[in-house]
Amino acid sequence: QVQLIESGGELVQAGGSLRLSCVASGRTFNKHAMAWFRRAPGKEREFVAAISWSGSSTFYADFVKGRFTISRDNAKNTVYLEMDSLKPEDTAIYYCAAGTIVRRDGDSYDYWGQGTPVTVSS
Repeated sequence: QVQLIESGGELVQAGGSLRLSCVASGRTFNKHAMAWFRRAPGKEREFVAAISWSGSSTFYADFVKGRFTISRDNAKNTVYLEMDSLKPEDTAIYYCAAGTIVRRDGDSYDYWGQGTPVTVSS
């Protein structure tokens, strides 16, 4: 069992930066692939970024390439999402997820956090 708790979401101006964190409980964190998804108001959940259990492989949605960076610290059971050059369309609730395989499909992930809200003002 893995429990995930996100933090770091807040109101920020367009062009600004935020770092989201997701702390996982359980001793198997370093065996899980991790990902960030988001759900904007009135929209479907969408993939943002993912990272392999070792951190050696990362994947990004096209709309965040060059702006967002996913990383993990297995010693701290934490995965991060560094977000730069934020745009109003990045406004969403951001969710952390854990699974056995790195994929862009949210249904592939077994554990989810409660989400942290990010609001980007224009």
